[in-house]
Formats: sequence, structure tokens, C-alpha cells
Amino acid sequence: MKNNINDDYLLDKFDIALLTELQQDAGSSHQQLGERIHLSPSQVSRRIARLQAAGIIQRTVALLDPARVGLGVRAISYVTLARHGDDEGVAFEREIAAFPEVLECFAVTGESDYILQIVAASLGDLSESVLRRLTRIKGVHSIRSNIVLQSIKSSTELPLGQLGHE
Repeated sequence: MKNNINDDYLLDKFDIALLTELQQDAGSSHQQLGERIHLSPSQVSRRIARLQAAGIIQRTVALLDPARVGLGVRAISYVTLARHGDDEGVAFEREIAAFPEVLECFAVTGESDYILQIVAASLGDLSESVLRRLTRIKGVHSIRSNIVLQSIKSSTELPLGQLGHE
């Protein structure tokens, strides 16, 4: 059964199984992946290349534990711009891209204009080097931050189980 993801690409059950396995352990060899999804290593290789060419697999990375590398403070910050005209949003987005501490930045609707996920070594670093720099970006009206006390769930895996089902 095929699932239409977009007009240019169809995923079959083997693609979905392969993507599921890669999300769990992208370091698996093509042989190991093939054994788990019942394809030959060469078929796995061709499918991975096709999924990469289609932009479905964007990149392969190592996921690090922030606390174990000294980045034990995590914050969720809500940024509101002073105005929504001119180029404030474009300028903010360009500048925020240069903040390595900002892991994610989402343009959103609601009370805030942006939501950021930030990591830092300490509360002092978060306050001084990140939030203080954020307030200096032209057009930023306010920043409200919540410090994460405990991570209940954190995942990079997309829920692919429903794909391929009518």
C-alpha cells in the first residue's frame, strides 16, 4: 500500500519501515537494516539514496546528551516583537540563526511571535550571554522564559506508524 506524501514522492511499506529503523539508529549498517526490514543491503542503499534525494532524509546526525556535555540548563523562551511591519521579523530570524545556544526557533501565532528552545551551561550563562543578547536584537519587545526542571519526553522520531494506513 502506498501513502502519498506529496505529489512527487510515494512511500511504500519498506520505505516507512526503513525510515522508522533509521530514526531509532541511523548508525546501523545496510546489512543490519536489511535484516530488520527484509530487504537486501543493496536495496536498502538505493532506498536511502532515493529518500535523501527526495529531501525526506535531510541529514544524519549524532544526538548528544546536553547535560553530559555541560549544557544542563534548558529554557523555553517566548519572544514578542515590538512591531510586525517593516523587516523586524526578518532581522530577528537572521540574527537568531547565529545563536548556537538556540536549538529551535518557531514563528508562532498567539501571544508571542517566536518560541525558542535554548541550552546553556548555567543559569548565569543563560541570563548573561543568551537572554541579554536576545534583548539587544532590534525589534524585540519582550522575552518571557521558562526554565525546564525535568524533561518528561524528548524525541526526534516522527510518528510514522499511521503512514500507509487508509
